[in-house]
Amino acid sequence: MIRNKLSFVILILIGLSMLGLFSILSGDTLRVLLNFLIVIGVSLTIFAVIYFVFLKNRQTSDQMKKYKQAVKQSKAKYGPKQDHQKNISNKHSNKKKKSKRAPHLRVIEGGHKENKKDRAVPK
Repeated sequence: MIRNKLSFVILILIGLSMLGLFSILSGDTLRVLLNFLIVIGVSLTIFAVIYFVFLKNRQTSDQMKKYKQAVKQSKAKYGPKQDHQKNISNKHSNKKKKSKRAPHLRVIEGGHKENKKDRAVPK
C-alpha cells in the first residue's frame, strides 16, 4: 500500500517537472539553452581538471612499466605484426599449392582381423 502511494507521488512530481520545463521553454528558450550550455561547459572543465591533475599522473605499477618496456623491445626486434604477416602470405603465395591430404596421417593396413576370437560366443 505504501509502495503504491510512493509511486503515485513520484508520478505527480515527474508530471509537475515536465510542466515546469515546458513553461520555461515556451517563455524564454534562449535563456534555457544558454544555461544548458553553461552547465555542460562547467562539467567538462571540472572533468578535465580532475583527469589531468589526478588520474593522468598517477604512478603505474612496476609490472606495468616492465610490460611496456618489453613491448617496446619486442616491437624493435620483430617490427610491426602487419609487415610480418604480409611476408608470410607472400611466401605462401609463391609456393606450389599443397595437396589437401595431411602427409602426417596415414591408414594402417593389415592385421589379422579374421583370426580374432569372437568373445561374445562361448566355446
